[in-house]
Amino acid sequence: MLTLLAVHLVAALAAPALVSWLGRKAFWVLALAPASVAVWALALSGDVMAGNGPVEVVQWIPGLGLELAFRLDTLSWLMCLLVGGIGALVLIYCSAYFSASARGLGRFSATLTAFAGAMFGLVVSDDMLLLYVFWELTTVLSYLLIGHYNERKASRRAAMQAIVITTAGGLVMLIGIILLGSAAGTYRISEVIADPPHGTAITIAVACLLVGAVSKSALIPFHFWLPAAMAAPTPVSAYLHAAAMVKAGVYLVARFAPAYSELAVWQAMVVVLGCGTLLLGGYRALRQQDLKLILAFGTVSQLGLIILLVGMGTRATALAGLAMLGAHAMFKASLFLVVGVVDAATGTRDLRRLSGVGRALPVTATAAGLATASMIGLPPLAGYVAKEAALESLAHLDQGWMGGVVLAAVVVGSMLTVAYGLRLWWGAFATKPVIHALPTDASAGATPAELERPAAPATITKPAPLLVMPALVLAVLGLAVALLPTFGEDLLQPYADTYPLGEPGHLALWAGLTPTLGLTVLVVGIGVLLFVGRRPVERLQAALSAGPEADRVYRRFMRKLDEVAADVTALTQRGSLPVYLGWILGVFVLAVGGALLTSTALPDDVKAWDTPAQAALGLLVIVSAILAARARRRLKAVILVGVGGYGVAGLFLLHGAPDLALTQVLTETVTLTVFVLVLRRLPPYFSNRPLAASRWLRLGIGIAVGLTVAGLALVVPGARMHAPVSESFAVEAVEFGGGKNIVNVTLVDIRAWDTMGEISVLLVAATGVASLVFLRRRGGAIFRTDDAAESRQVWGGGSDPMAALRQPTAAQRPGGGGTGSQSGTGSRSREWLRAGSTLAPQRRSVIFEVTVRLLFHSMIVYSVFLLFSGHNSPGGGFAAGLITGIALVVRYLAGGRYELGEAAPVQPGLLLGSGLFLSAGVGIVALLAGGSVLQSWMLDFHLPLVGDVHLVTSLFFDVGVYLVVIGLVLDILRSLGAEIDQQAEQGDGPDSYDVSAVIAQGSRGAGESGGAR
Repeated sequence: MLTLLAVHLVAALAAPALVSWLGRKAFWVLALAPASVAVWALALSGDVMAGNGPVEVVQWIPGLGLELAFRLDTLSWLMCLLVGGIGALVLIYCSAYFSASARGLGRFSATLTAFAGAMFGLVVSDDMLLLYVFWELTTVLSYLLIGHYNERKASRRAAMQAIVITTAGGLVMLIGIILLGSAAGTYRISEVIADPPHGTAITIAVACLLVGAVSKSALIPFHFWLPAAMAAPTPVSAYLHAAAMVKAGVYLVARFAPAYSELAVWQAMVVVLGCGTLLLGGYRALRQQDLKLILAFGTVSQLGLIILLVGMGTRATALAGLAMLGAHAMFKASLFLVVGVVDAATGTRDLRRLSGVGRALPVTATAAGLATASMIGLPPLAGYVAKEAALESLAHLDQGWMGGVVLAAVVVGSMLTVAYGLRLWWGAFATKPVIHALPTDASAGATPAELERPAAPATITKPAPLLVMPALVLAVLGLAVALLPTFGEDLLQPYADTYPLGEPGHLALWAGLTPTLGLTVLVVGIGVLLFVGRRPVERLQAALSAGPEADRVYRRFMRKLDEVAADVTALTQRGSLPVYLGWILGVFVLAVGGALLTSTALPDDVKAWDTPAQAALGLLVIVSAILAARARRRLKAVILVGVGGYGVAGLFLLHGAPDLALTQVLTETVTLTVFVLVLRRLPPYFSNRPLAASRWLRLGIGIAVGLTVAGLALVVPGARMHAPVSESFAVEAVEFGGGKNIVNVTLVDIRAWDTMGEISVLLVAATGVASLVFLRRRGGAIFRTDDAAESRQVWGGGSDPMAALRQPTAAQRPGGGGTGSQSGTGSRSREWLRAGSTLAPQRRSVIFEVTVRLLFHSMIVYSVFLLFSGHNSPGGGFAAGLITGIALVVRYLAGGRYELGEAAPVQPGLLLGSGLFLSAGVGIVALLAGGSVLQSWMLDFHLPLVGDVHLVTSLFFDVGVYLVVIGLVLDILRSLGAEIDQQAEQGDGPDSYDVSAVIAQGSRGAGESGGAR
């Protein structure tokens, strides 16, 4: 079964190339994929009848208990014959139906082949979750097929309508699958059916499963999507809407009926929806003028009948339902293909314009006659055998008044089937006077004179024999199958025997003079009368109030839903980050805080602090958070948030976590720097208005969130049911990681996969930031103090700073762009402070520059020390990278972008890529060495002059982390620092502004708040 699925996948992927190479003949090659399914199923007929059908199970995700389980039994065997056999014939039909120049033929062929594979996977799946995967695949692929003519509005609307309804039903079905699988303890369908669980949750689950089936098989109230889907090409209608997709819902009902057909909710939904759909579809088919719409509403009607039969819960109705399932697929697919032939030969499907088609196309008319006779239940055809079995089983249904109601509904529905079946064949092939073809919507309310206006008949051309052959084959198969009813009974009876109630049913071409035969005669007689009196019937239908159209109700509902969505979006998505955070945090407080207040209790042994220092730092964090929420100046808020971060680092240190404290301090420092760089391009105040009310609101939200998180911190540890996974980390860090620093060994060994993901996120974040800032190419030039740089000085003067002050040039002013030159005394070989030639004197701090120059190399050496000592002491690649990053930050702050270029003359992307490559490479090397991915190896050896060396290979992983962090900080400095500097100087940045205007704006803001800047 996996091989057959792979065949469909390969065929679907190769379809566009095959169509490009072979043209329409490619459909013959693609037809081999579904044909192989039918041949395979036929070859296993004996095993299936004996109950020894093949079973294949492949472990998918063992840790989650997910597996690829497939099973072939009687029901799936029949569905495989229909999906494979009709699928192959439809693909052959496509080779003659489409013109050689048809647009999108490669895409269509690939989608139709993939759909056949998805349907095959659906019917052989023995795992409910796997069944759902194939179920949704058929939904998506049917959307593409229905909307094949995407330039037509009707096709787009029909495709969207189909996917919305079937996807919604599928999601409800998924809920049922999860409830059922959880209660049963398994998702294997065969195990659930063999020992079905029961209870309230199971009743809800079964109702959800039926909703999925009803939406897929177009039962009321979802019946309207199927007629609308007739906008698809005729091969799609013949396959999806007669033999395959809509049968998925029937299959689901038939699959779970042996286990749950006795439930009251099952009986109510199946009887009400089945009978209602049977009658409504037949009634609507009587008034249609389009041949495809007659078939579409007829399909809706008969889907209701089939689901009614397989869902009633007795052996006899189940046998009749399976027989009707097979017969319907053959005659309805044949009729759809015939309509395609008529449409291709005459250019219309409107029965009011068709006349003499039967004389011109006798073979087509014969195929349609056989299929129509099978549909209305005339002997000796498969539809007659199945309908006789259905009437016989329902006549002996031992379910009180409900059995009588169901029998009456089936009899009336069968009468309607006879009437619209005759209307279909007569309208397509009879020789008759043609009338003016009014639009379908207008004909319902047209006057008799308007309906009888004469018009010219459609022109008839001879279709290709290949276009007629598939429909004729299916029609003849309906005759051949009916001649062997006993053999068919033997094939289908094993499935019927899985039902727990009732006596076995029978399939017979002649059962004698029985009451059932009398019902059949009555059905045919009344149906013929309805057809003969079609004009009065049409007028009566036009006069009757049909109530609101389901399709119109759906469109109005979707329109209202769009309006509500727009209103909700306008309320919540206002382009304001504080509003977004407010909504998110508010929901968090209501949901989690409400549960804490109503369903939990705080522990009794809460200890406020261990030392007064903890209380002092906690108070510092609280005060800084409150002041940050009330701050109006951006810089003030950032500094206060930083104070809170340093306070948290102090708490880490007091709790004996120096590694966390070091990382927190370094991260807070780099974050503050990034904030400051960003704030240079933003106004100094959040708003020109005081907005006191909003500050109180922010403060209230902050306090509520803080109290909620504090409550979680107190309650969650007490709710632990299992020992924490970190209990063994201390031993594992030494034995397997070769280090005594548990934090660092966890990062580079025990949870190395997590770290790999985190550094990947860092790389993506750095790339994203730089991409938003750089106006030119991503890898901009590295600014260095060479001749080329000095020729375009931006903030510097000549070699004499005092002269620059005495005679300022445009290059010395912020945003200037002069071109000073450097004298010989300022050559690179003798210049220690590079900022002297690039930075405006009023922006310099010589003390800061000297201090940074003295400390820079010591910081780099210290970062390397932390890198190598982090395995056994506080440190590690992340902290070391942050130290180096801070060293680069202070070099930039001291001397500007040229100083940064002197300190790190390398592209950040090279560091980021090298670090990630090195970390991943360590994992691959471990795999090549025979271990698991990212496994550490400990190497002990002796070096002269150095002594004994204990090396753990995770050090190289840590070096990769080190390089990624440095690359991240350098990328931020080059984008938010150097690049924005250059944009500000040239006045071409995305947010360029006049510095004096910002200062004036800040002054006005301070005046409005009543305080000094």
